[in-house]
Amino acid sequence: MVNPDAVLQLELDTRQHQSRYRQRKLLQSPQGVEVLVDGKRCLGFSSNDYLGLANHPALIAAFQQATNRYGVGSGASHLVSGHGAEHEALEEELAEFTGRPRALLFSTGYMANVGVIRALMSHGDLVVQDKLNHASLLDGGFLCRAQFERYTHGDITAAQVLLAGTSAQRKLLATDGVFSMDGDLADLPALADIADQNNAWLLVDDAHGFGVLGASGRGICEHFAMDLNRLPILVGTLGKSFGTFGAFVAGSETLIESLIQFARTYIYTTALPPAVAAATRAALTLIDSESWRREKLQLLIAHFQQGAAERGIPVMASPTPIQPVLIGDDESVIKIGEYLLKAGFWTGAIRPPTVPEGSARLRITLTAEHDEKQLDALLDTLAMALKNIGIDSL
Repeated sequence: MVNPDAVLQLELDTRQHQSRYRQRKLLQSPQGVEVLVDGKRCLGFSSNDYLGLANHPALIAAFQQATNRYGVGSGASHLVSGHGAEHEALEEELAEFTGRPRALLFSTGYMANVGVIRALMSHGDLVVQDKLNHASLLDGGFLCRAQFERYTHGDITAAQVLLAGTSAQRKLLATDGVFSMDGDLADLPALADIADQNNAWLLVDDAHGFGVLGASGRGICEHFAMDLNRLPILVGTLGKSFGTFGAFVAGSETLIESLIQFARTYIYTTALPPAVAAATRAALTLIDSESWRREKLQLLIAHFQQGAAERGIPVMASPTPIQPVLIGDDESVIKIGEYLLKAGFWTGAIRPPTVPEGSARLRITLTAEHDEKQLDALLDTLAMALKNIGIDSL
């Protein structure tokens, strides 16, 4: 008889040998610039809380008030008895925020992407995606039973060839707006052009763009001035710049009604707690009224990139709070991450399979709550860490 634990242990041992074993660190404080990690006080540079709202008093107050009024759990799925007043109000406000007729809440971004693709695409259809898309988009492509093709990151010509060379009934072109491990932007205008030329839907997951990009924080659509006609399917998450939890899809009346009827990850799961929706509404208000957060973030990004250049630290090109430092070797990136943590800086040491082979990197993320002195301290220590493990120039 096969021992399942023995089979699994072999896979675990292999991953450990490859320096790719994932381990969780224990966060013992709220998200913020200064955090307590495994009992150690650190400066946090690994969170997606780009605007510093996850521990904001206004969000906490809205959450507490809604909990006092509606309780903790929603009790059921949206279509049974879990769709409450806070959910409805948030969907209306998200639709207005994105400039779309309707918006629909999902419990997570993963469920939003998988649910949309599975609801829209099936046998005889074609899904085309960037190879560096988030795992949730890729899994949606694998699970929907349509033909699934991927193009080399950012290769618009390759995407065009894939869309043109098919007789599929429906075509879907899907991309991240901001690529979560590289921090670069999809060329949405070009992708919209080829989607239009090939009669394909365009889906954009703007998880890392909302709140950050655009003059008023509306994300990559505002950045590129793209309306519903150019970008019909818009996905966003609430656990990053919004500082809360969950996700949404924004689009036409017909799209949203179709998802309510056919998106299994919406139909068959419990609705978000009402208090989370209430806290997200408070976050929307702050994103609208406090533009200084985006303005300061842009100044910090420029300061970080200039400081990295002065110290010979090769930061990948990114106009977003995601500032990756490409190391390449898996074991080296772990050592650098440990060096930084020991010195009081918590960063993300990202390795395959999250990123392609040979592209392990530190994923440093900035927030509006950081200041320039903290960035300089991180850069000085990072330069020492690189030298310490024998990397003088990358």
